[in-house]
Amino acid sequence: MLEKNMDRREFLKLSAKMAALGALTLSGGISTLAYAFDDESVGLKWHKAPCRFCGTGCGVLVGVRDGRVVAVQGDRHAPVNKGLLCAKGYHAGAALYGKDRLRHPMIRRNGKLQQASWDEAIDLISDKIIADSKNFAIYGSGQWTIPEGYTAMKFLKGGLGSNEIDPNARLCMASAVVGFVTTFGVDEPSGCYDDLDECDTVICWGNNWAEMHPILFSRFIDRKQFGHKVKMIDIATRRTRTTEAADYYLEFQPQTDMAIINGICYLLLKRGTYDKDFVKHKVRFKSNDNATITMEEYQSFLNDYTPEKVSKLSGVSIEHLNLLANLFSDPKEKIVSLWCMGFNQHTRGTAVNNLIYNLHLLSGKIGKPGSTAFSLTGQPAACGTCREVGTLAHALPGGRVVKDEEHRKDTEKIWNLKPGTINPKPGHHTVAMFKALMSGKLTGMWVQVTNPGQTMPNLHDNFRNNKQFLVVSDVYPTKTTELADVILPSAMWVEKDGLYGNSERRTHQWFKMINPPGEARDDKWQIIAVARRMYEKGFEGMKDKDGKFLLAIKDEKGNEIEAWKWEVYRSKNIDKPLFEDYRKFTTKKHKDLAPYEEYVKHRGLRWPVVQDSLGQWKETPRRFVEGEDPYVPKGAGIAFYMDKGKENRANIFARPYEAPPEIPDKEYPFWLCTGRVLEHWHSGTMTRRVKQLYNANPHAYVELNPDDAKKMGVYTNDKLKIVSRRGEMILPVSLDGRGTPQKGSVFVPFFDETKLINLVTLDAYCPLSKEPDYKKCAVRLEKV
Repeated sequence: MLEKNMDRREFLKLSAKMAALGALTLSGGISTLAYAFDDESVGLKWHKAPCRFCGTGCGVLVGVRDGRVVAVQGDRHAPVNKGLLCAKGYHAGAALYGKDRLRHPMIRRNGKLQQASWDEAIDLISDKIIADSKNFAIYGSGQWTIPEGYTAMKFLKGGLGSNEIDPNARLCMASAVVGFVTTFGVDEPSGCYDDLDECDTVICWGNNWAEMHPILFSRFIDRKQFGHKVKMIDIATRRTRTTEAADYYLEFQPQTDMAIINGICYLLLKRGTYDKDFVKHKVRFKSNDNATITMEEYQSFLNDYTPEKVSKLSGVSIEHLNLLANLFSDPKEKIVSLWCMGFNQHTRGTAVNNLIYNLHLLSGKIGKPGSTAFSLTGQPAACGTCREVGTLAHALPGGRVVKDEEHRKDTEKIWNLKPGTINPKPGHHTVAMFKALMSGKLTGMWVQVTNPGQTMPNLHDNFRNNKQFLVVSDVYPTKTTELADVILPSAMWVEKDGLYGNSERRTHQWFKMINPPGEARDDKWQIIAVARRMYEKGFEGMKDKDGKFLLAIKDEKGNEIEAWKWEVYRSKNIDKPLFEDYRKFTTKKHKDLAPYEEYVKHRGLRWPVVQDSLGQWKETPRRFVEGEDPYVPKGAGIAFYMDKGKENRANIFARPYEAPPEIPDKEYPFWLCTGRVLEHWHSGTMTRRVKQLYNANPHAYVELNPDDAKKMGVYTNDKLKIVSRRGEMILPVSLDGRGTPQKGSVFVPFFDETKLINLVTLDAYCPLSKEPDYKKCAVRLEKV
């Protein structure tokens, strides 16, 4: 991004200097780029930060002049993206400067939102929470920084003695979490992005990474230009830009990905081409109800998944099923499987995550450079905050859970709570939480860094009719702020200090670079201020076991920082003591984090990060691998050391194909799938306020297969009404654009707040992860 008041001559001069600096670095003249440096000729100061948007975790350099972000470029020293950014990344700075930024607190009085003081807003919120603290919820997201999520957890689980907290990550990656935990005993990927540099084949399982994770896509696909013999297989229900770059496109019927994977496993065992030594020593077999079974029983289960049966069910040819089986049978073939929402937003999301691990475990294609099963994420700290800090209804920091007595005692000790403070009963997961809010079982909610008024499935039933007390912290007006009783203006991205954790376990740090507009303030300050007001009003939950303020923050000398006072807070780095407090939780599950200052020095570090014999902090590229993961014993090779069976084994599950809860019929003959687009991120709150991104893709639309369009007599830009059992929406038609659904299917992106497609979607969810399925419901189409 380049601000208008930097002319072309300045920009070219700056670019030349950056190129020269890069050449010095590459030639060995400079070991690492300084954290911040000045360019006096144009008055710029550059700072490192992770990108604000997706879970890839690209490194950026942010150019600041006169208290404003005026330029953003890719950080060539960032190992994730090596200087490249996507369209959203280059415009991340512009997302700060929408004309309608929220600048002042607002309170609804007599049905209308009116400007209020921070003191009024904090007082009202604290009184409402005190009045019914056990039935007050917090809903956040993977956009919380690590210290923000940690503060929210301590406030709610420690202070309110409640577990009514969940993130929007429940809607996008909970299935991946439960899949990891059930297979390996612990969450998050064993592989890393480096595997994309070494693999022979990438298989995309319902994942359009050319648009959703374009930097990783480029990292792999660019290898072809250097003569690498690599290939990509796109397995999907819709042709996309990923398909255009693929060597093979395998189109399947929705939900039958489960049968396809079981069918490949069937062929590996039938042929005897699975990795026999790996299977013998590194895995065990489990039934669908988690009982241990023999390999023979597992093989018997797979007999229902012959190529003929799978082909008939899925629509994938026997030839292509054999293609996949041949690749996994070849011990020399290095394969990376990638997926994101296609697997996760699935009524059997946990099961299909288990199944892809089955395939890699049977073939031994895991824990080796270039071979891994890798779940991508969509938010900048969905991993670092939601999964690691544990901002979930059932979780505690560092991989702990509220049901475990030892875990509760650990947490109470670290937080200096009275024994028994942590509630052992999990709170409501997201869909259940909003249903509880609608029914009045929950009497209040505080929403931060997310927009459920646009993103909840089956919106009419799950949020649009809310009558309970609602606080919303955000940076722009949204469909959620429309419903709020109190709106709190928040600081965004480089207007505050922060840490994110990306998809490959990499934790990034950045410092505040500019001030937020108006009276906007950090999300974690807002929580601290409300907690302090409750403490001052005598609320017992905001006292630790010694009667002191629960959310007290101390400096390095042990002196309490009056962080609830904005002028004090803004003059201090509150992230550092909060992060150091959180670090105490990270060693139990071997998710060790380095001290805060190490992240200041680096472009992120992949956990576990441990100190070697020389006192240096070393990251872990691949987990469970001897020589890379410090917790793998010498001579073990690969050890799944978080195995709950204490045998260092991973689990292979006999997960059957199960039909989706709603399928097309005579009344509703089409499938509806929803998703994202390249230019916009999630509900478009930030990206639709960037002129270039808005102009490139201003409004939502419905993609239709050309054959279906011909039968209906509709053309591009004609209007179609999409009707489900829950709601309806009118959208313009898009034919032969960037995506083409299979016959009998339509696709609609959800970024457009004027076209709420989630009024149409259903809220059925995976029974284990509780993640809803946004990819499959039945609709009919009516020409308008």
